[in-house]
Amino acid sequence: MDQKGLWGGLAVLLLLQGGYAYKLVCYFTNWSQNRQEPGKFTPENIDPFLCSHLIYSFASISKNKVIMKDKNDAMLYQTINSLKMKNPKLKILLSIGGYLFGSKGFHPMVDSSTSRLKFINSVILFLRNHNFDGLDISWIYPDLKDNTHFTVLIQELAESFQKDFVKSTKERLLLTAGVSAGRQMIDNSYQIKKLAKELDFINLLSFDFHGSWEKPLVTGHNSPLRKGQLDRRTSSYYNVEYAVEYWINKGMPAEKVIMGIPMYGRSFTLASAETALGAPASGPGAAGPITKSSGFLAYYEICQFLQGAKITRLQDQQVPYAVKGNQWVGYDDMKSVENKVQFLKNLNLGGAMIWSIDLDDFTGKSCSKGSYPLVQTVKRNLGSL
Repeated sequence: MDQKGLWGGLAVLLLLQGGYAYKLVCYFTNWSQNRQEPGKFTPENIDPFLCSHLIYSFASISKNKVIMKDKNDAMLYQTINSLKMKNPKLKILLSIGGYLFGSKGFHPMVDSSTSRLKFINSVILFLRNHNFDGLDISWIYPDLKDNTHFTVLIQELAESFQKDFVKSTKERLLLTAGVSAGRQMIDNSYQIKKLAKELDFINLLSFDFHGSWEKPLVTGHNSPLRKGQLDRRTSSYYNVEYAVEYWINKGMPAEKVIMGIPMYGRSFTLASAETALGAPASGPGAAGPITKSSGFLAYYEICQFLQGAKITRLQDQQVPYAVKGNQWVGYDDMKSVENKVQFLKNLNLGGAMIWSIDLDDFTGKSCSKGSYPLVQTVKRNLGSL
């Protein structure tokens, strides 16, 4: 090989080793189609070049087989897969599980090798028939007695995907998992070194660190980047930095960690005139006009809330919160998202995960910063996808 060719090859190798292309993994939810305008979200709203991977949430399990959760799903699958006509590099995965499905939803399917095999065979057929590129398991969350079941399920899925790839003319199906960012949950739920061998990557749910479920109830940020000055004992684990580093220290390769960035905030109703972080709260914040879920606001609702609100940036945790009247919300904005992307690049992580694109200001009408202001900020700061 001549010297020029040698240098060219070396440059390509360095780019590959340097984690040249980051992943931008974007979940979107099939219930967002049922929201009123401007929150109504369908696959037509998706820019096919926005994300490297899209994850359709959620499918379900019945009688040990994967099933559609919603009668419109088949139509939505077709629409979302047509995005690949515009961007052939786009990968689209199907997620099974979710918060409402819970841990119970995976039983009795995981309990025996026969029922698991029936499920896995149904998954491969389903993914291939609907032109998906892979499967995301969002088991929220396996407990201590389930963690072996979870590992075995992942191992058997990976093995079957490999066999399918050998006999198929298509690319191998991807296998990913949505996983907890809470230290106790990580310890109980996951046999990390075994999972690291089988999964293409993990989608780390590095949010919901604080919310109206906590006792005693005080204000706390949904997704602080770093530990805060007030954090003591177990609360010092409730931040993105700790969760990411804990997963890596336990054996998940950094390049397989896709760090979650939320497109929503967690809100509280204040119980007194105190408004700082850690102020007493009487309950969740008022439900947003579109998402209609107490203690939770989509970014497009937060932009509206910010008009006339007092915004404070937490210097230690590198995230903002806002107060208006007796309402308090901790959220991410363009600045905090930039800091988070810089953090994940410094650690050579695999990329960023978005929960979820239908909660960003996808129309551009609420925040006056163009469509998808937060996701576009992530994308711009990641660089090459």
